[in-house]
Amino acid sequence: MPVNNQAVLKQIDSLLDQYSASRARSQYDDLSDLPHEIQAELLTRMAATIERLAPAKSRYVETLQQEIKSAGATNIYLFTIFVGILRALKADIAEGYLESLAELIHADMFGDLLEMAGYLSEQGYKDPAAVIAGTVVEQHLRNLCTKHGISVEQGGRPKKADTMNSELGGADVYSKLDQKSVTAWMDLRNKAAHGKYSEYTNDQVALLIQSIRDFVSRNPA
Repeated sequence: MPVNNQAVLKQIDSLLDQYSASRARSQYDDLSDLPHEIQAELLTRMAATIERLAPAKSRYVETLQQEIKSAGATNIYLFTIFVGILRALKADIAEGYLESLAELIHADMFGDLLEMAGYLSEQGYKDPAAVIAGTVVEQHLRNLCTKHGISVEQGGRPKKADTMNSELGGADVYSKLDQKSVTAWMDLRNKAAHGKYSEYTNDQVALLIQSIRDFVSRNPA
């Protein structure tokens, strides 16, 4: 499980523990006999945590919003619903289901960009195709770093692709052969970005796109 997931689970556990402590002081599940400020603080923290940690437009967030709208100004059943959502969210994060969802979204997004790069290459526009393909590689490296608990910043600034590539290879996230390939891909992308158009061919760009598609597929993030 990625390091950041451990921190997320700790946040949820802390909030559930806070609810359990408050529930032990109350006669009711909705904590209606406790001071209003305690109820309001806990409900607000629960809602904010769900919205912060769950994917946008997910069932977790949709259920949260529907229940808040249905409850109006009362807290009846909200604690029970929020606790249920948090427990479900915790279980899915622990099992890696949300991570899998994120990987699918990334794969779809990168697939679309690589399709665009492939089309441009087929039409003879090798230079923008190379830049787009290189951008996919760099963002995928960033996603892989996040997945495996590697910082994507250095000195308060985003890490460069070659630094991320070196650290990912050093952590055995992918093979040394892949690491060398990424170095070559970024070199071609840099040539395209800096106007060195005569230093590579359209055939090389087409191979670049195909190789990146395979790399992203084998190393999901």
